[in-house]
Amino acid sequence: MSGSDTIAAIATARGQAALAIVRMSGPEALDVAARCFHGSDLREAATHTAHVGYWEGADGKRTDQVVATVFRGPNSATGEDVVEVSCHGGEYVTGQILTSMVRRGATLARPGEFTQRAFLNGKIDLAQAEAVADLIGAVSARAHRTSVAALEGHYSKLLSNARASLLQLCALAELEIDFTDEDVEFASRVQLQQEIQATRALVSSLLDSCKLGEFVREGVRTVIAGRPNAGKSTLLNSLCARDRAIVSAQPGTTRDTLEADVEISGLRYRLMDTAGLRETADEIEKLGVERAQKLLGRADMILYVFDLTQGLTQTERDMVAEWTTVPVVVIGNKRDLVEIGREGGDHIQLCAIDGPDAVAPLKAHIARLAIDWWSDPDTSRTVMNSRHQGHLHMAGKHLSAALESVQSDLPPDLFTLDLRAAAQELGMITGAITSEEVLGAIFSRFCIGK
Repeated sequence: MSGSDTIAAIATARGQAALAIVRMSGPEALDVAARCFHGSDLREAATHTAHVGYWEGADGKRTDQVVATVFRGPNSATGEDVVEVSCHGGEYVTGQILTSMVRRGATLARPGEFTQRAFLNGKIDLAQAEAVADLIGAVSARAHRTSVAALEGHYSKLLSNARASLLQLCALAELEIDFTDEDVEFASRVQLQQEIQATRALVSSLLDSCKLGEFVREGVRTVIAGRPNAGKSTLLNSLCARDRAIVSAQPGTTRDTLEADVEISGLRYRLMDTAGLRETADEIEKLGVERAQKLLGRADMILYVFDLTQGLTQTERDMVAEWTTVPVVVIGNKRDLVEIGREGGDHIQLCAIDGPDAVAPLKAHIARLAIDWWSDPDTSRTVMNSRHQGHLHMAGKHLSAALESVQSDLPPDLFTLDLRAAAQELGMITGAITSEEVLGAIFSRFCIGK
């Protein structure tokens, strides 16, 4: 937790590359770098300046021509003196530079230690620090936008303002405790109810976004199901615009689950092509059918495909009608073989064999369905972090208890306990209240060099 030592790490991915970055942060960063760098004197360099020179490696020889960039604290990413060395990428070059830093006084950084120091030095709060990890791991446009919004502090500002409001209410209510004999009301009960209800509404909206946040982080598990030879594998290939699955006119070709990712309106969908649903004596195909049925029970979205030339059986209609807990899209495939509109009913008709253009309307429908089911709140109000979800849940419980106490006209010393507990839960998200154990658990998940 201490920033008394100077830390160093390779900040870019290992392996051959045009460029790589090795960074240091701490009170001795400039001195350590100056003893390795041959060019201008980095100890005299102004902040936010770049200098070209040669770096002396761990073997005492010139390792590479580099660009050393100086950031003086507190106006740096970590709030400390920082030196970033841009060199040519490669295991040997970066290893030599890092080793030379360590031999001259730096210590190897722990995972996430640069970001942890930024938090400890007040450059970012805890929610913003976690957004850094989310941004690194973002695999879709929506995940990227949500992470950037959190990194910019929009989400933290919402929580900080709500927490400040609760603490102000606590202060007013606790004044009444000191003047109980004089029957003074510093905070009107109407105002208390309105403020608590507003904060509870914010917490509820954030909790409502958690399901979408999970999908933003992990992707939407989308199961493609249907009878054999309905065109499920062809649909998978068209949706992801590549030949991911083997396609054949022979029914039962798909016997195991095939997965592929596709991004639709910024959200990642984990498509799962499954074995055709039917009774079969083939043991291998039977296992595939059983696996398909299990996946349907765990799906976040279902794309049910049927052959327009055969239509939907009553058994299929009954099965689809039972799927009420997740969004379901019924797709009539092989439109080229029938008269359009012949089947009727609430489904999408297409010809999956025509490729990506043919499924464009389906993608648009999926995007609209996602908004209808999971809402599409502002990115600053989308919660992707399960730790945050737990604290928001507890904050909501305390706010409900406080509101009930106020509505029952109970003494202020009772509902202020719940108000302070709710404020503490919100503070645990932003890091206004935290512990070394929590910080250790959070930053240990970061990569080294970040």
